[in-house]
Amino acid sequence: MTAQTPESPETLDRALARSQGLDTLLRDLTDRAVREVPGAVACSVTVRRAGRLMTLAGSSGLPNGLDLRQYENGSGPCVDAAETDSPRYSPDLAEETRWPAYTEYALATGVRCVLALPLAVEGETGAALNFYGVEPGSLGEGREAARTFAVRAADAVNEALRIERQRSSAADVRTALISRSVIDQAVGILMARERIDAHRAMERLRRASQHTNVKLRDLCDELVARASGGASRGRQ
Repeated sequence: MTAQTPESPETLDRALARSQGLDTLLRDLTDRAVREVPGAVACSVTVRRAGRLMTLAGSSGLPNGLDLRQYENGSGPCVDAAETDSPRYSPDLAEETRWPAYTEYALATGVRCVLALPLAVEGETGAALNFYGVEPGSLGEGREAARTFAVRAADAVNEALRIERQRSSAADVRTALISRSVIDQAVGILMARERIDAHRAMERLRRASQHTNVKLRDLCDELVARASGGASRGRQ
């Protein structure tokens, strides 16, 4: 039986292609991290969103609140790693003095060793990959493997973020095209009904939208629906 070896970046790319989005990818990555990094029993991903740190994903076995307690206190290894872009390692939390409030909580969950590594995530200011062990010094031998995995994880997360941005842009374009189609239909209806040109028809629709406090697209959708005697062809 051949020994299991760490998966290559190409394998991670295939996992990304199979994933259904960033959330699925991150859950997969944290579980993979636990399997690949000696001494790790849990892993999580910290990213700053809307001005605050949050855990985007955690592996199975991650104690509830382990990261949240750090965010609430503004102090802890993953907070420091994300904000300073420098690794934080505590071989034994029982002897740790840097984060007293967090340390007390972590020890109560059974965690004794923590390693937090900054992640280079595009468009995000502050991100970290966090590893947890239950024995003093249990992550010592896995620190190099953890650093290697963090580089690969950042590449995969960045690729997932790019895919999500592309999907979002495509959805925005589709919505805009649907809206344009409905508005054009409404303008045509007014032109035929009132015997006016396109400019005047559009101005009437805009004024009606302002006076009734109804979005232009919704107003046009209703007009088209009434004219066709049913649901608007622009509604999806």
